[in-house]
Amino acid sequence: MLNPVRADRLALFKASVSLTRLNRPIGIFLLLWPTLWALWVCSAGWPGLHLFFVFTMGTILARSAGCVINDLADKDFDPHVKRTRLRPLATKAISVKIAFLVLTCLLVPCFFLVLTLNTSTIILAFGALALMGVYPFMKRHTHFPQAVLGIAFSWGIPMAFSAGGGSLDTTMWLLLVANWAWVIAYDTEYAMVDKDDDIKLALKSTAIIFGKFSRLIIGVLQFFFLGVLTLLGKSHEFGLIYYLSIFSAGLCFLYQHLLLSKATRENCFKAFLNNHWVGFFIFLGICGNFL
Repeated sequence: MLNPVRADRLALFKASVSLTRLNRPIGIFLLLWPTLWALWVCSAGWPGLHLFFVFTMGTILARSAGCVINDLADKDFDPHVKRTRLRPLATKAISVKIAFLVLTCLLVPCFFLVLTLNTSTIILAFGALALMGVYPFMKRHTHFPQAVLGIAFSWGIPMAFSAGGGSLDTTMWLLLVANWAWVIAYDTEYAMVDKDDDIKLALKSTAIIFGKFSRLIIGVLQFFFLGVLTLLGKSHEFGLIYYLSIFSAGLCFLYQHLLLSKATRENCFKAFLNNHWVGFFIFLGICGNFL
């Protein structure tokens, strides 16, 4: 049996992990896959150990920090939302002071990682920090917080091109626009989970404003995503493996729409989680092309 001091430390550690969502890495993957797409495309293959390590670790730290910022911003809302009512700040399992300490412990190593990159990438990193701080407040002011998240979750793409020595050219913009549309689509699925609670709390989201057309608009955004990636492949003369990956991503989208046909909280969340495989398949296709 643990002594009281050790038990308290263990409880604090578990609460900190929950606060950063390291125990639920879906957000890490959804932020990481597009960043890796960009690294591989601008480097025409393996980007080197340094860039791979910096962007992988940076993504993990940045996403975790974003979760802490989000929970600090939503600490008064989360207790009233079914999906978030057990978060550490909502249950007071962790204090605001400790949450800020955890945030500092995440941002400091993230900053030192960025300092190993070139000047233009360091400047872009401040844009990422600004988006990280602004996004959690968007659902109080606009029905399109998902569009802001789309920019935040696409910011790794220009950073990767900048760090990899590539210019912010048409290729970068195609990846960024495609990813932006994809983020809005999957975060609308995510927002559908909380739709009823958000309406009660007078919060806003695309799931609310799209209403009964949510599934249709998600489908249009997903089709646009696949179309832009196809255009990218044609412009770079990518091979069969790449197009097979796009086809596989399309199958994932069909599965998501089967789930959304019965738009329960559970099905909407399953559809959202499935997007990890979309990012993974596209990454496999890009890697396979450069092999």
